[in-house]
Amino acid sequence: MKAVYIAIVSLIVLVSCGDNSDSKTKYKQESLGNINTLQIVTTNELWNDSVGEVIRERFAAPTPGLPQDEPLFSMNQMPPDAYSGFARKYRLFIKATIADKDTIAIRKNPYAKPQVGAFITAKTPEGLVKIIRENSDRIIKAFKNSEIVERQRRTKISKMRLDSLPTDFGLSLEIPSAYRMYKSTKEFYWMQKDLEAGSTNIIVYEVPLSAIKQDSTAIASIIQIRDLVGEREMPVEDDGIFMTEEAYAPYIFDSEIDGHFAYETKGTWEVKDKWMAGPFVNYAIKDEANDRWLMIEGFTHAPSVRKRDLQFELESILKSAKLK
Repeated sequence: MKAVYIAIVSLIVLVSCGDNSDSKTKYKQESLGNINTLQIVTTNELWNDSVGEVIRERFAAPTPGLPQDEPLFSMNQMPPDAYSGFARKYRLFIKATIADKDTIAIRKNPYAKPQVGAFITAKTPEGLVKIIRENSDRIIKAFKNSEIVERQRRTKISKMRLDSLPTDFGLSLEIPSAYRMYKSTKEFYWMQKDLEAGSTNIIVYEVPLSAIKQDSTAIASIIQIRDLVGEREMPVEDDGIFMTEEAYAPYIFDSEIDGHFAYETKGTWEVKDKWMAGPFVNYAIKDEANDRWLMIEGFTHAPSVRKRDLQFELESILKSAKLK
């Protein structure tokens, strides 16, 4: 009996130790939240004063490349004393509080998985404002990278089968099964997903490596190429021309796709004189092994509909690209 008693006590001790183990080894609940939704954890006083102002200025700034202003993130605020239990499962959050030190930490999966949280403390509201201003770019980058991964995870649940893309272009893309092939030739692919009013679209083609130089002329070359391809491959009724909108200059950034240098271009397309327009994101991927720029693009036609998350889905698809 004594041996049995010792065994039972030992088991209780082992279970208790497991309950008190480091948070890194504990089971993490599944996070929740819509794509690009950000929870702000701070007091009502700070939210309604300068701290809230700088958070809104940086994290609700207009999303680049959209025809109408839409914020980078949709935000909700709650006070720290309410931030417990279910509320801690939101995938993205910023916790900004007054404390005895000025600190910032960007942590992955602190309470749920997947999750990214920015923990910010300062001795004064002015200190919080300073830290947020100085670190907002890297916080946004961490949030956006995490959301791309989450959007790609959702795509993997049900993917479009596209066996000919690797054969014709040496390329694979993870595309949701809601898309269908709209047009395909050896030189040009066009996939489309129907919306209630409009569509989201993915196009793939290639141009010679000499067509785009890595200098200040790159943006002009990319616009010229996409306009030529649009006119040739994407005919519009009544002789309309699918082209880059002339009134607004696109944004261009250096990027990387599957380990290859790429130009990322965001702007607005239009059908000239037809009152049709929408956003696009284009990646010109440098593929020196095959002496080409591989062009992959996503664009949305959805009149009177918010387009931020539609374009974000397209961006996540394009960033899943793998080259042979």
